[in-house]
Amino acid sequence: MDNNVSVAPRVRSSFVTSNRAAVSLLFLMNGFVIGGWAPKIPDFAERLDLTKFELGLMILVFGLGSLVMMPIAGAQIAKHGSRVVVQVLAVCLLPMLLALTLAPNVITGAISLFLFGGFIGAMDVAMNANAVAVEKSMRRAIMSSCHAFWSLGGLIGSGLGGLVISKLGILGHAELATVLAAIFLAIAWPMILADPPHPDTKKEKTKLPMVPLPWLLGIMALFCMVPEGAVLDWGALYLRQEMGASVALSGLGFAAFSATMATMRFAGDLVRDRLGGVKTLRICTLFAIAGMLLASLAPNAEIAILGFALCGIGISNMVPIAFSAAGNIPGLKPGIAISVVTTMGYSGMLVAPSVIGFVAEHVGFAAVFMALPVLLLVVLAFSRLAHYADGVSGGGH
Repeated sequence: MDNNVSVAPRVRSSFVTSNRAAVSLLFLMNGFVIGGWAPKIPDFAERLDLTKFELGLMILVFGLGSLVMMPIAGAQIAKHGSRVVVQVLAVCLLPMLLALTLAPNVITGAISLFLFGGFIGAMDVAMNANAVAVEKSMRRAIMSSCHAFWSLGGLIGSGLGGLVISKLGILGHAELATVLAAIFLAIAWPMILADPPHPDTKKEKTKLPMVPLPWLLGIMALFCMVPEGAVLDWGALYLRQEMGASVALSGLGFAAFSATMATMRFAGDLVRDRLGGVKTLRICTLFAIAGMLLASLAPNAEIAILGFALCGIGISNMVPIAFSAAGNIPGLKPGIAISVVTTMGYSGMLVAPSVIGFVAEHVGFAAVFMALPVLLLVVLAFSRLAHYADGVSGGGH
């Protein structure tokens, strides 16, 4: 049965299973919710009368929520298994777009953002841990396609967000998005892989891993997710304020980014099986650098959107490879290693938004986007570590 991880270690299962469909829907739901947040950011800032720097501080609270709750999620996965944890967190995430829409002041807005970031980040840990368990049960790479569904959710959420807001208003958009997210979760619920807990990791969770590997992979995830977060948090404002784009056009920056990410992530598992994690990561990093530079140097909004789309091609498989590598570190339980890597990755959402907001206040977003490829050069330098991701699929042949 699909709901059992005791599959023969050298036999690959069929390409699509109910467990794979379920975890894909969880990624879709998570991406859809955060994608639905992207077009609401300008209204959130205007409603609460926030400057760029103040909005950066508010988004800082989002990152803080993630950092607080992700290690807790890792420990709970070790104790209960990823299925129970991801189900609880998904239910908690459902009302958060409504809470952000109805927040009447800065204090309630900050509380809502803290919980939103916490549930998004903690669910990220749990669904990635579940995806690693499904990879192992199937004996084939699925992580890139799982993240493709996250990108597809982001595309649907952000791409339709501006249109729905213009038709139904801010509250109507939040209500519709919440209903759709609940439908995704309801379909996935009975098919989620029931992976066993790891009670032997209780002692591990009280101390940080002493081996350097998860920390180096965490740095890679961090430097991949800062550019991704920059496009999510600031792409719409960049297009709207510095490129003179309309409300509908400004929402297409993250939509184009998500569209190319989704497309390439659906192909990513096959590419990784063929080329291996290291070569795939290196090629992707070069695309990301080129796209970010194009967006920063663009003469108009349309070219900037093209740059974001090219960057999406590059970023597409970088984070999935880092997570797969973390889930296959010898001698370290997947829940613990993935918790370290996701926490470090999301720490970019703790520091980067306020820094970007402060810098953009003085020099503009274009200069910020021009500087981000420096981080991607570090990922390129660490790319050899991606060979751990091939532990599942045997890629590189």
